[in-house]
Amino acid sequence: MTDFTDAFAAALGLILGGDPELVAIVLRSLSISLSATVLAGLVGLPFGALVAVSRFPGRRAVVVVLNALMGLPPVVVGLVVYLLLSRAGPLGPLGLLFTPAAMVIAQACLITPIIAALARQTVEDLHAGYDELFRSLGVGRLRAVATLLWDGRLSLVTALLAGFGRASAEVGAVIIVGGNIDKVTRVMTTAIALETSRGDLALALGLGLIVLCLSLAINAGALALGQAARRGAGVAP
Repeated sequence: MTDFTDAFAAALGLILGGDPELVAIVLRSLSISLSATVLAGLVGLPFGALVAVSRFPGRRAVVVVLNALMGLPPVVVGLVVYLLLSRAGPLGPLGLLFTPAAMVIAQACLITPIIAALARQTVEDLHAGYDELFRSLGVGRLRAVATLLWDGRLSLVTALLAGFGRASAEVGAVIIVGGNIDKVTRVMTTAIALETSRGDLALALGLGLIVLCLSLAINAGALALGQAARRGAGVAP
């Protein structure tokens, strides 16, 4: 108990004192995860919305696959991205392996299905109420997608927050493609694993507390946005 108390006190000291190493790791983690979320959002939001408003043979299978990919194993994503970016892979000449860019790609691949699946459900629910109006006005598919994405923007930000939360907590995929290189690709989750194995519990616990607070903040933000969206739709919270 004494060791834990000492480690917890030291962790708080690192956080409150703005330890340079801890701050650098946190900022690097946020930068990579935010970049991955933006990239995944640019792909996942319009794709999910397009699936929601389209009717085509095999659509049900696409929805099933999209939902299944929400549980994609991170190490599998990391392995696939590693093979693509390795020297013998098709993207090897770009020299991205073991760089922050590779970690962004891996996280984006992991969370794009999550964002797309949540966007599809949100837009599909909205489309049910707008379908007849769109038909009467002769609104095209792409125009409908843009309109529904804008109308459901608060709910869709919740999807982005879910993706960001998943990305920021990821360790398996990023350590495969990033290598956990000090001051280059070391992020909060990989640093926690490394420092725990080294016995530096203060830094590991400090980073763990920040990850926990970040998770709580994301969930609180998602809840607030969900309530705002329901109020905007005239639904009692």
